[in-house]
Amino acid sequence: MSASENMARVAAERNGQGTAPDADGEGGTVIELSDATFGYTAAPVVEDIDLAIGAGEYVAVVGPNGSGKSTLMKLMLGLLRPDDGDARLFGEPAHAFDDGERVGYVSQHASAAKEMPITVREVVKMGRFAHVGFGRLSADDWRIVDEALATVGMREFADRRITKLSGGQRQRAFIARALAGEADLLVLDEPTVGVDAESVEAFYDLLAALNDDGITVLLIEHDLGAVTDHAERVICLNREVYFDGPTDEFVDSDALARAFGTAVGPAGSDGESS
Repeated sequence: MSASENMARVAAERNGQGTAPDADGEGGTVIELSDATFGYTAAPVVEDIDLAIGAGEYVAVVGPNGSGKSTLMKLMLGLLRPDDGDARLFGEPAHAFDDGERVGYVSQHASAAKEMPITVREVVKMGRFAHVGFGRLSADDWRIVDEALATVGMREFADRRITKLSGGQRQRAFIARALAGEADLLVLDEPTVGVDAESVEAFYDLLAALNDDGITVLLIEHDLGAVTDHAERVICLNREVYFDGPTDEFVDSDALARAFGTAVGPAGSDGESS
């Protein structure tokens, strides 16, 4: 089954429709890789990747340490260019895509923000820079900033320094920054590393709500329990794609054991960082 056919199947199962939408980036394909291969040396890190992610999907990428998850994400976002094959983002060559406000990125290193001597509201307003440059924000821009803060439940912390937040609160602030940029695609790379268990659950509730509002969520995650509890589709990777489909089918498949080379269960964690 081709990537586009697989995307159509998953989207149809989710929406109860016979076909997936057909306009790239407008209810259609957000990310598409066709026979994409990339290596930092002669040996490929990811090979013959063929997949597509549709608008409004909630997709998690899992795999063991060194499986190429972060490299795959960079190919998807145009930060790397395939040695062979093709990568497209919102219907355009990913490496040439320049409509950056459509993509929000939250990394596992948001904890580094604890060294930034700025307030939460100042962090979130950075999301508007893709629209206004580094100039003065208008009243409408500030309204969007405040709405983003309210959406993630951080309005009461708007004037608090980012250094005074918990790990989960910092991640919410960075999601709000993406929302202030009016992102259509939210990409999260190991977003709950170092976040306490209670905050993790609230964090995934927030992602589900944002996805329900139509934002496409792409999650790179080591916590297999979180993936099977929350994501609607799983891509299991170890250089090549071992599985791409609905989460319930992933749980019942042998793809996890084949990709990890062990009997890792969904309730566990593979312990990797990316």
